[in-house]
Amino acid sequence: MAATQFGRRIGAAAEEKLRRNGSMRGSLMVAASRAIAERIPLVDLIVHVTDARIPLSSQCHLLTNYPSTSIKQIIALNKMDLAGSTSLQAWMDYFRQRNCVSCGVNAHNKENIKQFLSLIQRQVRKLRGTDHANYTATVMLIGIPNVGKSALTNALHQVGRISAAEKGKLKHATVSPEPGETKDIRSFKIGSHPNIYVLDTPAVLSPEVPNVDALSKLILTGAIGDCLVERKEIAQYFLAIHNSNEQYKKWEKLSTNDNDTLFFNGTTNCLTSSGSHRKQSKQIPTDHTQDCIVQNVRRTLFETVSSFEGNIRCEVEMEALIARQFIALQEIMNVQSECEEDAHDKVAGKLLNLFRTGRLGHYIFDHLPKNIL
Repeated sequence: MAATQFGRRIGAAAEEKLRRNGSMRGSLMVAASRAIAERIPLVDLIVHVTDARIPLSSQCHLLTNYPSTSIKQIIALNKMDLAGSTSLQAWMDYFRQRNCVSCGVNAHNKENIKQFLSLIQRQVRKLRGTDHANYTATVMLIGIPNVGKSALTNALHQVGRISAAEKGKLKHATVSPEPGETKDIRSFKIGSHPNIYVLDTPAVLSPEVPNVDALSKLILTGAIGDCLVERKEIAQYFLAIHNSNEQYKKWEKLSTNDNDTLFFNGTTNCLTSSGSHRKQSKQIPTDHTQDCIVQNVRRTLFETVSSFEGNIRCEVEMEALIARQFIALQEIMNVQSECEEDAHDKVAGKLLNLFRTGRLGHYIFDHLPKNIL
């Protein structure tokens, strides 16, 4: 399949670069891994935070070294809002069949966080074997870079304090779209009676370079920064995946034969959902996150794929389709540059931002293992 070949191409390039550098981890990550490993036997419960789009590829190596019966953990499939709900349920069934407690989590949904906090409290009571409230429990969040540990920590801390009517200053873990921002282990209270504290930990990666398929997924989802391969190549990989599945068919209603009616660029007014014009003064032509621009990106992707007459499974023909899409997106996103390479890099950056924030559909990139019980 062409999408697989695109992924292996960037995975192989990243693997070669990492092997030349000698390791996936720096000295700070090595120290963090050691500090986390020392605390694993001491905490009551571990929340293993993974990216719901890559439930296996985003697992933390520190926990795969332990037999499933030797530690008590919840596998939190975070960023569930970016993954397909049907496929996510299949993954939760997969973990349940292996006697692992798992759940989908959205750190930005308060009701979901309340449910997740209740699950943590139930698991803590179960592990302690008592309903008495006169004890303190510690929960540790562990995960690879950019799976949302700090955002999840902040959400649990805020909801837990409100539920317990706690007073005092609200603490905040550092949240950033860039991986590796958390530098040390910090404690946040998330419950009272019993007192429950969550430890937000630095991200850790295995010292071993993963296989090229897993590596390409880690790069695509942002777990590994866009420094190993060019952004254009990452965006091409995303488009190859997008063009190969049926996600684009959901946007058929956005298409029109009258391109003058719904075709927008940086100099035209955007239409609201009710069909009325917004004021030109409120529009920022280069802001690709505006709803009207996003709608036009979706429409453009639908029209370029649906009108494609080549073989979508052929890598060469897929490349030709993606080249057409880059040209169309450059105009839609109002990207202007004298250098084609620079323009394509800007288009790639905007496209990846829309994908990684869920504006271009829901995806799960890992495949369920065939040996399901």
